[in-house]
Amino acid sequence: MSTVPTAKAQVRVHIRWMIRRDMPEVLAIEHASFEFPWCEEEFLRVLRQRNCIGMVAEYGERVVGFMIYELHKNKLHVLDFATHPEFRRQGVGRQMVAKLVGKLSSHRRTRIALCVRETNLFGQLFLRIQGFRAIEVIREQYPDTGEDAYLMHYLLDESMLEDAAPSNRIAKQFEN
Repeated sequence: MSTVPTAKAQVRVHIRWMIRRDMPEVLAIEHASFEFPWCEEEFLRVLRQRNCIGMVAEYGERVVGFMIYELHKNKLHVLDFATHPEFRRQGVGRQMVAKLVGKLSSHRRTRIALCVRETNLFGQLFLRIQGFRAIEVIREQYPDTGEDAYLMHYLLDESMLEDAAPSNRIAKQFEN
């Protein structure tokens, strides 16, 4: 008899603004999620900026995910985003992305941008499923490893994709 892996149950989370007392749980998720995690000082430096917002996903009384993003004139730029390992593949990240997409407006901010490491295949796949598209390779984006990143965009209006020309080294070779 073969066993078929069962999908994890989807959990419903409450998404709210990040507050100071969330920092220990956010740092624990950050350290469990990334080989080169941000330290508390980096979080605080970023969150002190006027255009930066932190949000957390709560399940019961527990923080199970977080996202830090910047507000720009025509886009939202995600700086950091992670879900607690025990809560992955349960819809937490999807709900956080949906919350961010809900902040877009056809009159103002029409897209979400973020960078993902070239080796973060799970992150790339997750973002692709959420509707993000890789639009550019950024060489040596991460000083800790010299690793490249994919700049990914989510566009509120898919018809805007026609206006966006591909921007990568292969496309640039054909332009010349």
